[in-house]
Amino acid sequence: MRVHLVDGTFELFRAHFAPRPGKVVGGVDVKATAGVVGSMLALLEDAAEEVTHLAVAFDNPIVSFRNELFDGYKTDAGVPPSLRAQFDLVEVAARALGIVVWSMDRWEADDALATAATRFAEQGAHVRILTPDKDLGQVLRGDRIVQVDRIRRKVVDEAAMRARRGVGPQSIPDLLALTGDASDGIPGIPGFGEKSSATLLARYETIEAIPDDASAWDVKVAGAPRLAATLAARREDALLYKRLATLARDVPLAESLADLEYRGAPRGPFEELCARLEIKPRAVRFRD
Repeated sequence: MRVHLVDGTFELFRAHFAPRPGKVVGGVDVKATAGVVGSMLALLEDAAEEVTHLAVAFDNPIVSFRNELFDGYKTDAGVPPSLRAQFDLVEVAARALGIVVWSMDRWEADDALATAATRFAEQGAHVRILTPDKDLGQVLRGDRIVQVDRIRRKVVDEAAMRARRGVGPQSIPDLLALTGDASDGIPGIPGFGEKSSATLLARYETIEAIPDDASAWDVKVAGAPRLAATLAARREDALLYKRLATLARDVPLAESLADLEYRGAPRGPFEELCARLEIKPRAVRFRD
């Protein structure tokens, strides 16, 4: 049994900025939504992916409880109006495809993905999270929960993530707190790069366990005295950034594993969607 969990917000942005001709229907830009529809249909037809269970999570809007914790956290600011206007439409489109949709506002789409991945893996499913976002590395588990980067056609399991990042899943929030994550508006701690941060976290695992005094570090890190002094002075900031980077795994998702089983698109809503977007998909599986 394979559960595919899709970062819908990433797919929507990818479709909007893809080097394809624009698509305007009745004076309304629908390029991004039509692109997501095409992407999901391609996924369902992909014999290598063997989709049996499927859900997609969207940020709608791009704000969450994290914005209450930190003013610099990501928002809808800067999102092109024509793209922002499709946030509701793409959810309608995904449902018309027969896909379970999680629309997030208090939490983020990534929180829904982390919650579902953890829950369904514990129920015996093989979980494939479709997003390249590095923060989802914190939920990887052996080859039971993996990430699929569809752009680079690459599957990242826990071993591959450890080899790339230098730390285990449990240390990913700490790593992002120290190095920063520009896509989420997390600034990081000055001076801490991927190498120095990974070296420290491979040894101490958490920010809380890193000694204030560099003389107590039993791993070699370039510029250790300076970094230790910075971390000691900015530890409160680092712990806040860690909280921002830590994905929730208790989002109240109503659907069970059985609810995610893909049975096909509902014919009526799907045909209405095709008319609305002026698209003619080549192959669609209907449930009725």
